[in-house]
Order: sequence, then C-alpha cells, then structure tokens
Amino acid sequence: MSASMAPSLPRHDASAVPLVTVAVLSYDGRSLLEVILPSLARQRFRDFEVVVVDNGSHDDTVSWLTERWPEVEIVSLPENIGVTAALNVCVRSGRGELLGLFNNDLELDPDCLGELADALSDHPQAGWAGAKLVNFYERELLDGAGDVFSWAAGGARRAHGERDRGQYDEPQRIFGACGGAALYRRSTFEQVGEFDEDFFAFYEDIDWDFRAQLAGFSCRYVPSAVAYHMGSATIGRGLTDFTRYHLWRNTVWIIAKDIPARALLRHAHQLALGQLMNLAVAVRDRKLDIWLRALRDALHGLPRALRKRRAVQVLRRIGMDELEAIVEPRGAA
Repeated sequence: MSASMAPSLPRHDASAVPLVTVAVLSYDGRSLLEVILPSLARQRFRDFEVVVVDNGSHDDTVSWLTERWPEVEIVSLPENIGVTAALNVCVRSGRGELLGLFNNDLELDPDCLGELADALSDHPQAGWAGAKLVNFYERELLDGAGDVFSWAAGGARRAHGERDRGQYDEPQRIFGACGGAALYRRSTFEQVGEFDEDFFAFYEDIDWDFRAQLAGFSCRYVPSAVAYHMGSATIGRGLTDFTRYHLWRNTVWIIAKDIPARALLRHAHQLALGQLMNLAVAVRDRKLDIWLRALRDALHGLPRALRKRRAVQVLRRIGMDELEAIVEPRGAA
C-alpha cells in the first residue's frame, strides 16, 4: 500500500473536542508503534485523538512520530519515570471526555474503540470498560478476559492462556480491566484519583480497580472489543526478578490500603494463606532474597499506605455483599 493510500488518524481542529483521547505509553517502542498506530488509523469509530507518551526512549521514536504521524500529539518525557507515573501523564493528556489507555504492544480490531465507547454509553453507571485480549501470535488463545482479584490478594487476567471457544463472549460486570487496554471516564479519575505512583510498576491497575469499585463505580468487560496483545514486549517476558519484587511488595500495600476492615477480619485466613503461598513460591524458585526485600520495602512503606487508606475508605460507597460479589472467593493467581 502506498503512503498516500495508507489509513490515517482522525484530525481535529482546535475548536473540535473529540469524545475519546487514546493515550499510548511507549518506551523504546518504535517497532511496536508501527503496529498499534495503523490499527488505530483503521478504527471505524472516528471521534478520537491520539497522544503518545514517550517515557524517555533512547531510540528515534519521537523523530519518527513527528515525520510519519503528524496527527499524533507527542508528550516526550526526558527520562524514564516508571510505568505508573508515566500512566498518570497519559491520564492528564488530551481533551476527550473518555480516555483510552493502551499499551504499545497491541493491535486493535477495527471495532475495538467503538465497542468500548458504546459499552460506556449503554451503561452510564460504569466508570470504565476493558477489551477482550487475544494472544497476538497464537490467535486461538486468550490473553485476558478482564481482570479478577481474589481474597488471597491475587490479581490476574481471567482466562489467560485458555483456548478461545467463545466461553468468554458474554458482556458483563467484572472486577477490573487491564490498565493497558481499557477506556475510562475522566470523571471517574477525578473522583477516584490517579494511579498510585508508589507502585511504580505492576498491580497499579488492580489497586485503582479496587478503589473505583469501592467508590461505587462498575467495570464492564466488552468481548466485542478485541485487542491482540504481544505481551511484555517492553519489559520482557517471563516472571523476572523485577516483576516478582513489585508484585510481592505491591500486594501488601493493596491489602493495607483497599480492603475494608470487615473484609480483613472475614478473610484474614485467605489473605494470610496468599502471603504464605508467595513465600513458598519464593523458596521453591530460590528467590527468597527477592521476597525478603519486597517484604522489607512493603513494611517500610506501610505507614504511607495506611495514611492513603483513610482517603480510600472515606470514598467507599458499597457494602460487603456487593464487594463479595466482585471478588473471587479463591486464589486468582
């Protein structure tokens, strides 16, 4: 296809405010942007703008974007400030009433944005909506059908790695959405707050999901909105020491911040078992030093997490019955 025939992104003049801002976070990801940006250009829904937040890349992403994609607004950070802080830059970017947060390692089906926007229009009580994630390389496999959270304090992508037989093709309310493939109402961020930058990376979306649910907002899983996910294309595949550390540390802060006192008492045995399971995995995989460092740093940050807890619980609008209905009874991951 010649350059003149290639699909292009929507253009908006200064007076026309699009309904949706699509914010794509990228780090050394020019090759990934060569996939996601054309897929955005092919969207049938056209009332959107695109912002790329470049998190201190060392490749030629910014110059390439300027030359190849003049429709894109570029926010170029001088250095890598971490995933969660950069996500908050995305949250503050653009002008749309709705905010799409998308990782750079995705290819979107042409109806993805429109289906997510329709879901929020059809469910005014919903504060955000998540796409159905499919494995980019093996498209008969699911990468995630919404995010779940268990009383063992484990977060996971539902159906990750399962063969797609249509078993997750029913739209529904769910605990949360992957923070890298979801559409949010800006008004929800205004009430719930941004992602917690203390988390740095991993579980910042689970923490935000929990806070938003407590504040009375619901999340929609939208199976008709499909995104093909390469998976850890920026930070690397597998359970790295970096990943283990942040998951183990951040889990403690989610327990301290988000779980109401009554739920802490009711599910104390499951929460304790979840932490023992993490310890057992650390011993099995000879990563006890990582677990100990994560626990040390989690305890060091506990007073700060408990101060944040007051603000989270003040915003709580749902009771225990509703909370029990959206949290998995057993371990999720």
